[in-house]
Amino acid sequence: MSSSAALEWKFSQVFGEQSPGEKVDDVDFISAVEFESRGDYLVAGDHGGRIILFERTDGTNLHPRKELEHMDYPATVHPRYFYKTEFQSHELEFDYLKSLEIGEKINKLRFCATPNNSLFILSTNDRTIKLWKVSECKVKRVKEMELSPNVSSENALLSGKSFVAGLNESSIQNGYHLEWIDKKPRSVSPAPEESPNTIFNVGESSVARCRRVYAHAHDYNINSISNNSDGETFISADDFRINLWNMEVSNRCFNIVDLKPLDMEDLIEVITSAEFHPDYCNLLAYSSSRGFIRLVDMRQSALCDQNAKILLDHEARGSRSFFTEIIASISDIKFAKDGRHILSRDYMNLKLWDLHMESSPIAIFKINEYLRPKVIEAWVI
Repeated sequence: MSSSAALEWKFSQVFGEQSPGEKVDDVDFISAVEFESRGDYLVAGDHGGRIILFERTDGTNLHPRKELEHMDYPATVHPRYFYKTEFQSHELEFDYLKSLEIGEKINKLRFCATPNNSLFILSTNDRTIKLWKVSECKVKRVKEMELSPNVSSENALLSGKSFVAGLNESSIQNGYHLEWIDKKPRSVSPAPEESPNTIFNVGESSVARCRRVYAHAHDYNINSISNNSDGETFISADDFRINLWNMEVSNRCFNIVDLKPLDMEDLIEVITSAEFHPDYCNLLAYSSSRGFIRLVDMRQSALCDQNAKILLDHEARGSRSFFTEIIASISDIKFAKDGRHILSRDYMNLKLWDLHMESSPIAIFKINEYLRPKVIEAWVI
């Protein structure tokens, strides 16, 4: 079944600016994007191993209150995201045992369950997965300083204890980060009883800390990571294997899917994407380069070599060639929130699947139709 309705995209927001004629460096190219489950945060990773975090801040409604009371529906407010923080997640590495250079490019990003106000983010490059905690810390500044005319400003800054008594002790106890400014903000006026050396709170700053490093478990490039609904485990997948990790244990994982043949000449497919079911912690799905989507149940056996279901578009399975194999390869899959539907992406289409209907997708959205004549031409040649 094909969807006759064309996809309509509308421009909403752009991050960053590029001057006319400015060349963009390769390290600045975005390689991964992920929304937080509630849509309050947006995170992006680039080829340089950096993670950029944006926070949702919706604009205020411009309609008067009396007008809103007579409306049958609330006025639509489009979400807006603003820069929050960024940090370096991965660096360029070199595997001396295999004489292999491991790039810093971020392949996947995932938000984890948050037990408090902090954000937890899983990030991965080709070999190493890291768990990051992004939290808020209070920032305090000196509002004003009285300097003796006989003491230079440079010496005064170096001898901080001489003009702010007990400043270092309080900053260590409370965990505050101090920033020195040359003059007070115009919006702040000191009270008559305040000392000119008073410290005041000017806001909060985001700090990222690496909590776990999950390494040395993949011999091939990692293409997927996915959090489990139990909030305690996650999976990572490369071309041949899917590993199960506990969030608190970084030096050990369990191999649950292994497609690597004993003889590489017998290789017929590789894993392209993997994701946990949003509700059932025992179910996961993974896609392959042959266009298959396999649903497996971890309760059946320790090694999930038996498929609970296989989703395959039989209508698209016709005469096979080199090019049809390429365009049939699924690059990514995503469960819907209801847990019953899966959206898959291949070279030419987006396909929506119902887990109760294994033989064909319930909707197909064509996205690269202008390339189809060229593929047929190349096939004929």
